Amino acid sequence: MQAASEPTVPAGPRRDAPGDLELVRQFINTADLAPGEDELRNLAALRAWLRERQLIGPREELAPGDLERALAVREALRDLLESRSRGAVDEAVLRSLNVLPAGALLRIAFDGDGTPRLEPVASGLDRAFAELYAIIRCAALDGTWERLKVCADHGCLWAFYDNSKNRSRSWCNMAVCGNRAKARHYRERKRPAATREGSKA
Repeated sequence: MQAASEPTVPAGPRRDAPGDLELVRQFINTADLAPGEDELRNLAALRAWLRERQLIGPREELAPGDLERALAVREALRDLLESRSRGAVDEAVLRSLNVLPAGALLRIAFDGDGTPRLEPVASGLDRAFAELYAIIRCAALDGTWERLKVCADHGCLWAFYDNSKNRSRSWCNMAVCGNRAKARHYRERKRPAATREGSKA
């Protein structure tokens, strides 16, 4: 599968994920929270997005309710990446990720040279979910899944790949989100103690 280019990327260096994991990153980033834009604005847009990335076949159709399922899984993946940094994943997030794609079944198939691979059983959105989940599983095994993060700026939450040596990157773009967070923390430290205490009350 080839990852297609995405139309909206924050200014500064890109944080693409390696291989097919980039498809998962792009799926999460179909919602650009800062300007409030969503590529998956309707069922036709979702179908086109999945077909362009070969996550469903050219003749496969989506069913009523698939848009809502896709958006719920997307946001659950975003929430999962965000909550991982805090060390605890919300049970509702796990329930969404485990229940909504319940039909996204996989089987083992062998290529011509005998190499095993995971292959979706279902069609339509469940096939797309199965493809994305298989990618996540493989990324978990090779250690790249834990490097997929969302920006620590809660007004951004853009998914990016942390390619730093110590896996310590917190922002998708240090020049924008990182500096904004640092400026916010600086202002907070400079506020009188009484004002800070009053804001917490």
